[in-house]
Amino acid sequence: MQATLTAEARTGRGKNEARRLRRSGKLPAVVYGGEDSVGIPVSVDPKVLLEIFHSESGVNTLIDLSVDDGNASQVLVKEFQVHPVSSELLHVDFYRLALDKKITVSVPIILRGEPLGVKQQGGLVDFIHRDVQVECMPTEIPEKIEVDISDLMIGQGVRLHEVSGDVPWSPVSDPDTLLVHVIAPKVEEEPEEEEEVVEGEADSAEGGESEQDEKAKAGEGENSSES
Repeated sequence: MQATLTAEARTGRGKNEARRLRRSGKLPAVVYGGEDSVGIPVSVDPKVLLEIFHSESGVNTLIDLSVDDGNASQVLVKEFQVHPVSSELLHVDFYRLALDKKITVSVPIILRGEPLGVKQQGGLVDFIHRDVQVECMPTEIPEKIEVDISDLMIGQGVRLHEVSGDVPWSPVSDPDTLLVHVIAPKVEEEPEEEEEVVEGEADSAEGGESEQDEKAKAGEGENSSES
């Protein structure tokens, strides 16, 4: 997916300038790549950028970015910062792309279906890796990688190489990476039952003397009287 975004060049830098821009409803940003290795400071409309973030391709959307209505260049979102409490966008970095060179991006994994091992065997889905690194051309960035888990039984899973066959990208992550598998449910051990003590036995154990003890004492008394 591609999107269009307009930016305005800015000369100021620093925290005070960033706060001023945000108060005016703009988002401070920097464009990296190309001939300028330092980066070009710009500002963009945060509402338009959020719409791009919430699209199917999300942060992997190829953006036609034009600065001050000049010639557009193709960029990707490199990094962005959000407020830890309000989740407001605070800053974004763009990276200018060369459309004839491959890039590395992180792509989300989407699971499809309910495993037979869950429906028939009572197993649980263990979703291990929710995204993977892939290499592709900028115009062929996958929005997502769908993994069908419908036929999985307990003990079975899907590895990255099983979903990276006839696709316009190649995995950067280990092809043998286990993405998802079905595991057996954990069996909780039942607590050991305490032995029940009969009331009469408890009395005897706690304070009562046994019949053998009484006989032994009686014998001691007879011996002492005889002596």
